[in-house]
Amino acid sequence: MFGLLLQGSNRLARGCCAVALLCLLAANASGTEFPLADQVIIKKSERQLLLMNGDKVMKRARIALGLSPAGHKREEGDFRTPEGKYELAERNPNSDFFLSIRVSYPNAVDERNASRRGVSPGGMIMIHGQPNQPKHNAEFYRRTDWTDGCIAVANSDMVDIWLMTTVNTPITILP
Repeated sequence: MFGLLLQGSNRLARGCCAVALLCLLAANASGTEFPLADQVIIKKSERQLLLMNGDKVMKRARIALGLSPAGHKREEGDFRTPEGKYELAERNPNSDFFLSIRVSYPNAVDERNASRRGVSPGGMIMIHGQPNQPKHNAEFYRRTDWTDGCIAVANSDMVDIWLMTTVNTPITILP
């Protein structure tokens, strides 16, 4: 939807443009409503994020995952993206990445399982855009699983996700 507004060569200008866009949209929230997803589905094996409303796919986005994407996250530092049912939690417009929304991992089961193994389950799993200070070229971020366990999307997709979800939106992360 808003990808054209984020094109350009200057990363700082794109970030400022996105923040300005979000402010304008928030100020005009009473005039035009954005369609809200009632569920987010992550298909790890297909590298897809789906914003759903009932059975209807409202938005589809390509994702990058943790460096070791196969299997459920078991402990801090395993570079895996969790699998299971969670919720979208806090939203951070001032992230090290272009916007971020925290996933409610770990849940009680994740904490119990990690405790039994004597390890930390980890945390701070996010859906986020690209790094604000990239260390690689754009092609790397498009074609590689590069996160520590988060779910990364293009910045233009992150704007749509930000606008089309709320805190407590359910998220199901499938293998």
